[in-house]
Formats: sequence, structure tokens, C-alpha cells
Amino acid sequence: MKRMMFALAVLVMLAGSAYAQGTIKLGGIWTLADITGKQGSAAARMAVDEINAAGGVLGRKLELIVADDEGKADKAAAAVEKLATVDKVDVFIGGMASGAELGKIPAFKKYDKVVMSTGAAASTVVEKALGPSPGSDFYFHLHPWDYNQGASYLEGWTAINKKDPNIKIARVFLGYEDGAFGQSSWVATKTLFSPSMGFTIDGASFKSAAFGGGDYTAMLEAAKAFKPDIFLWAGYDADALPMLEQAKAMKFSPGIFLGAPPGWPQNFGDSKLSPNVTLYGMWSTAMNKNNPASDKFYKNYVAKFKEEPATYFAPLAYSAVYILADGIKAAGTTETAPLIKALEATKYASPLGETITFSPSMIIKHQGITRQKILQWQNGEQQVIWPFEAATATLVYPFPAWK
Repeated sequence: MKRMMFALAVLVMLAGSAYAQGTIKLGGIWTLADITGKQGSAAARMAVDEINAAGGVLGRKLELIVADDEGKADKAAAAVEKLATVDKVDVFIGGMASGAELGKIPAFKKYDKVVMSTGAAASTVVEKALGPSPGSDFYFHLHPWDYNQGASYLEGWTAINKKDPNIKIARVFLGYEDGAFGQSSWVATKTLFSPSMGFTIDGASFKSAAFGGGDYTAMLEAAKAFKPDIFLWAGYDADALPMLEQAKAMKFSPGIFLGAPPGWPQNFGDSKLSPNVTLYGMWSTAMNKNNPASDKFYKNYVAKFKEEPATYFAPLAYSAVYILADGIKAAGTTETAPLIKALEATKYASPLGETITFSPSMIIKHQGITRQKILQWQNGEQQVIWPFEAATATLVYPFPAWK
């Protein structure tokens, strides 16, 4: 009998030890067919591997379990349910498309686990659905909202125009994909680049190639007729090359040809269509020259995956894992309330050239990055044009006429 009792006690001790050493599970949700999801999830996995190689968190290894939302709200909601109930993840991470993120929110609220969101800029739908504190305190949003982006764009172009008045910015045309991301971009752009601010603005929608579209003719014809100083399009990486090909075919050369997709196609810089295309973003390889964190991330990524990171969603997802790991370490747990409190003290010097902290947005309590950069494709690489303190090149202007 004593032997049986001793054996039972040993089993209980072993079970307790095994539980203590169990992995901390991160539930990652991305659109894996898109460059942002492909490289974002890869960079997140790289961060997990680095942290585990350094001893893990609280004596436990991190485990990243990835689900594909396919950029669709229903698939995204199903991904949250599966990760929460089958995989029993401790926290959530990832995201890109606003429409997909909107589908996740009811499930996120149901499970009340900390979310470290790397995407979703559409404030009018996503942020509004989250609602104000305390109901949305579990949600930490790293990516700027559309109004954050718009404010930084207005700030940037105004500064560029002030520095060189020959660069015209008064007439703005927005071509926007007809989903949640594009519609929200249109609302934000009209508000910021308004007549009261001295701008004349127009726009037209298109169906993104990412969702079965790819004919931009009507939108580009409307833009050409408008004769904009800045032509801006808000869509996805799949739209970049075909839109440029169609613009070239109709000889549409605005003063500034500007794209605002979440990511660009792999090797876009090698295309003959890429020179002097301007873009919005949060990171580029050019930043490696003056940012040690960026340089380290870049070198590790290339060594591990044998390709260059082509989207800022890679260092953004990488940063998200490290922020979560630091928060769990500080909290001593993955339990929601103490982890929220620990994450509120975040000060993470990221590869994006930003020290990431969290502060209230217009609605939610925990907003991270609030500013994007203006960049330009030059000699196959994205160069930082603004903010000037981070600049790696000056703007090539005007956008050259097609030959």
C-alpha cells in the first residue's frame, strides 16, 4: 500500500512538473497567400525560435500555431474558434486585412485572451466594433489606424512641399479597392485632404486582383482626366504590377505615383515598372544602414529563409512576438488581467525604427505605432524620403513620363 501511495505521489509530481514545462502557445492568424501573411508568419516563427534558443519565457518554450484566414471574415472567425478550443492557445497574434479582422472580433471578445494585432487599419469598422475600454482592453493594436496613417501622410507631404515648393500636392486622386480597407481609406483621405485644407480631391474604386479583380481601366481613366498632383492607390500587393502596366499603356504619369498596399510583391524592385514609384510603409532595407535592430533582423531573416523580407509586416510580426514575450515574462503569467498591465509598460526598440509603446487611440486604450513613412523605389530598393531625420534619399520628382 505504501509503495502504491509513493508511486502515486511521484506521478502527481511528474504531472505537475510537465504542466509547468508546457509550452506557451501563440495563436497566429494571417492571410498566408498574401506576401504579408507569408513573411509575417515566417518572421514571427523566427522570433519564437530566437526566444526559445535563449531559454524561452518563464522556463517554458514558446509555440506558434498558425491558421490561415484567407483574407475572409468567416475563415478568420473559424480560425479564432479553432485556436481557442482545439489548440487552446494562450494569446493571439497576427492579422492584416480589415475585413478578416472584423470577423475575428466577436470570438476574440468571447475568449477574452490578449490579442497582439499586426493589421487592420479600418477604424470605421474594426476599431468601432472593438468599442471603448474596458471591453476592448485585451486588444493591443500595433498597426496604425487609417486616420493615424492619413495624419502622417498629410504631415509628410506638407513638410516635403514646404522644403521644396516645386513639388505640387494640391490635387489628390485616390484609387481604392472596394472592400473594407479601401472604403475606409477613402473616407479618411477625403477627411484629411479636404478643401478646407487647400486640397482638391477625387477618387474611384476598383476590384482588387487579390479578390478576383485586376481591371483598373475605369479607375485609371478617371484619375488621368482629373490630372492629379498625387495619384494614390489603396489595394493589395497583387494590384501593384498590373496597375502599373495599365497606367503605362494609357500613358498616365502623375507628378507623384503613390501606392499604399500593406505589402509589395516579392522582387518588385527588380521590375522595370518600379523606379520612382512612391509608397507608404513602416520599414525598408535601406534602414539597415542606421538602425542596428533593423540590420540584425534583416540578416537573421535572410540567413534563415534565403530571401529578403519584402513587407514591413515581417518586422512588425517579429516585434509582436518579442513584445508578447517580454510582457509574459514581466507578468509571470499569460492570464489576461496581469498580462494587460505588464504590456501597458512596453518600451520595445523595434527593427521598424520605432520604440513601440501603447497609448489610447480615438476609441481603444492600447494603440501602438501611429505614424508611417513616405518611401520611394530607387534602384530596386525602398528609400526613406520622410521623416527627414530617418531619410536615406531625396524624392525623385516628377514621376517620369512613360516611354
